[in-house]
Amino acid sequence: MAAAKKKKADKTVTVTQIGSPIGRTKDQRQTLVGLGLNKLHRTRTLEDTPAVRGMISKVAHLVRVEDAS
Repeated sequence: MAAAKKKKADKTVTVTQIGSPIGRTKDQRQTLVGLGLNKLHRTRTLEDTPAVRGMISKVAHLVRVEDAS
């Protein structure tokens, strides 16, 4: 059972900020910070979970997403 959880955690997604949060709503700025992005061209590798995917979809116009598996 622990192996199944471990295998799920192996899936990752790489997110790079490509848009500025200037002029965006407060919740979009907070979502970028929640993803670990606060400057342009900063990249983070995150677990591929539904919560992270939801955050990415909220700021999809500000980030570039690459599946890192």
